[in-house]
Amino acid sequence: MQKEEIINILKRQYSRNLRKQLVKTILNNEKDLSGTTVEQQYRLIDQIFSYVIKECNWSMSQNSQEWDDTPLEIMKEIFPKLDTTQWYKDHDMSVKKNIDVVVSRKKQS
Repeated sequence: MQKEEIINILKRQYSRNLRKQLVKTILNNEKDLSGTTVEQQYRLIDQIFSYVIKECNWSMSQNSQEWDDTPLEIMKEIFPKLDTTQWYKDHDMSVKKNIDVVVSRKKQS
């Protein structure tokens, strides 16, 4: 499925207000360190992110040569200010770590 198709499907399924509120709630809970509550929102975002990854046909083995961050780009576009959350930073960080691992493996070869 194409990036724009995924974005349109998710925007139709989740209203703009709901998407904004979810990110706002995550940010507030991260700030207050409300462990249980923030974990519930993380699970919801993770489910949506899993759907995005699946629809993009994204997998690590296919993308190790040239990194494809399309799933995170889609999430940023669907959820306003998601890139300011710890959830996003954690996922973005893992992407960078994976790139570093691939690069260091190539250097060792």
